[in-house]
Amino acid sequence: MSLLVQAVGRDELDAYPMPSRFRHEITYFMSIPGRDGVPLLGPDEYWIDQQAAQTWLQDGVFTLVSPLDSQSKTEIELSEEQEDWLQWLVTHGIEHVRLATS
Repeated sequence: MSLLVQAVGRDELDAYPMPSRFRHEITYFMSIPGRDGVPLLGPDEYWIDQQAAQTWLQDGVFTLVSPLDSQSKTEIELSEEQEDWLQWLVTHGIEHVRLATS
């Protein structure tokens, strides 16, 4: 089963297809709801900061912080699928997304 990433409030855009494992991967890119101006979100909804998305695209990597030790960080290279998805977000100015199964 694959996922569809829907741009919330942007009905003119087609949903973006991603593999089912992306349900876990999207957490690497999400902003925390209710903090730093990010609204509270509904089920299966995520907020992806536009500036961060642009930085990840430019750098080709994202930083993963250990849940056990916030001082332990590593850079992970973007997969081609992640890079294409981020480009879709940036191109269309999307921050608020919802995951749905296809």
